[in-house]
Amino acid sequence: MAEQSSNTVRFLLGDEERQIADLPPTTTILNYLRKHERLTGTKEGCAEGDCGACTVVLTEPDGEGGVRSWPVNSCIQFVPMLHGRQLLTVEHLKGANGALHPVQQALVDHHASQCGFCTPGFVMQIFAAWKTGAVPEQSSLNDWLAGNLCRCTGYGPILAATEDVLANGDGTADGRAAGDAGLTDRLVALGEGASLAVEHGDQRWFAPRSVEELAEIYAAHPGAVLVGGATDVGLWVTKAHRTLNTLIDVTRIPALQQIEDTSDRLDIGAAVPLTEAHSALGNIHGDIDSMLRRFASTQIRSSGTVGGNIANGSPIGDLPPVLIALGAELTLQKSSDRRMIPLEDFFIAYGKQDRAPGEFVAAISVPKLEPGIKFSCHKISKRFDQDISAVLAAFHVKTDGERVTGARLAFGGMAATPKRAAAAEKALINGGWTEAGIRAATAALADDFTPLTDMRASADYRLKAAQNLLRRFWLEQADNPPQRISTYAVEKANG
Repeated sequence: MAEQSSNTVRFLLGDEERQIADLPPTTTILNYLRKHERLTGTKEGCAEGDCGACTVVLTEPDGEGGVRSWPVNSCIQFVPMLHGRQLLTVEHLKGANGALHPVQQALVDHHASQCGFCTPGFVMQIFAAWKTGAVPEQSSLNDWLAGNLCRCTGYGPILAATEDVLANGDGTADGRAAGDAGLTDRLVALGEGASLAVEHGDQRWFAPRSVEELAEIYAAHPGAVLVGGATDVGLWVTKAHRTLNTLIDVTRIPALQQIEDTSDRLDIGAAVPLTEAHSALGNIHGDIDSMLRRFASTQIRSSGTVGGNIANGSPIGDLPPVLIALGAELTLQKSSDRRMIPLEDFFIAYGKQDRAPGEFVAAISVPKLEPGIKFSCHKISKRFDQDISAVLAAFHVKTDGERVTGARLAFGGMAATPKRAAAAEKALINGGWTEAGIRAATAALADDFTPLTDMRASADYRLKAAQNLLRRFWLEQADNPPQRISTYAVEKANG
């Protein structure tokens, strides 16, 4: 155990210091704000991180003398996650004289609020862009705001207001973030570099600061819930109404938040936020970049972690099929012992992974594409933005002329786990990179998978979409491919 530990969550609410030691650790930030601080500008719309009405902004030291800020869904974030950070809500944006913030004024000027329920969340999401300069191009505004829903369909004025306020300068460019220097010192003092160990009744929350400390705590509490961004665990509390007795926050460990980029691979720490992993993974192939743009929302990607998306074992997680197709390996650790396994072997059955009690995901090693490799990945969902996949397909094929010398075809949404299509791979290798080979491989997908029917898609749709995506991959990789069709057009054609 670390020499230092704190049993009190210390943070800044706006400019005011807060110390909390008497709340259940699974109290959401949203409920804390509304019920304990009476700051009711932050709204609950969905309680699952989908609508953005609860968006707030967190700020923490960046380790280099400055700070970094990011938007989060407060409805699925827990109070201990505020330790050593600043929490800003819509109430904190007004000027000392009560004047509206430029973001708020722009929304007023463009008549960008109707019923007003979603407005505070939009204000905070736009404020995050204003403060950090995170949206350098107007074309990326739709991506940035994809996690905020307006039920009155007022998106046009909202986008116009956002364009206006960002075009007239942001908190980084014009010096309005100058006060961050003093803020850094205050936040460092609040965090004190100490681990967090909070208890309330039968509930405990640990936030270790080293891998060794994490291993020690997890070995002592092998039934604990590991928390990354809480983008999934948060729903266990808000939707399933589960009582979680022991939780371990893995996001305060620097060693788990690093990306090592070498000539042939990426080594990604399990606690690296999806936002930070996006560019590194996207540089491997443009299709991965496009898929990650559609991975939930900015708020979710800012909180959710690479390791968390893998470790929860969801059959519809978007990253695992892509990483499996690339041949990624997983590093698992228990106490001081580490082992590496192919990522595809980690998923055993629905809700079951190859992970012993007290063992945690430490890192993911992702090979880059070798020259000449044919690769593609596609996400099929009902909505283009912020929707769970019906099918996620990733293809990695090595050829020598018409001979296929290696194939890794991985799918999500087609089985109880993310899974390779072994029969289709064999058919492709036997049939070659030919019309006959691709026909045999697409037919073999029916042997690999018996998909289910649910609200997202029927079994027939899933199988047909998977087959069409594989055939499309072959057509696009041919010597004289037809003009590439956008993923959106394919999804629209599929219904």
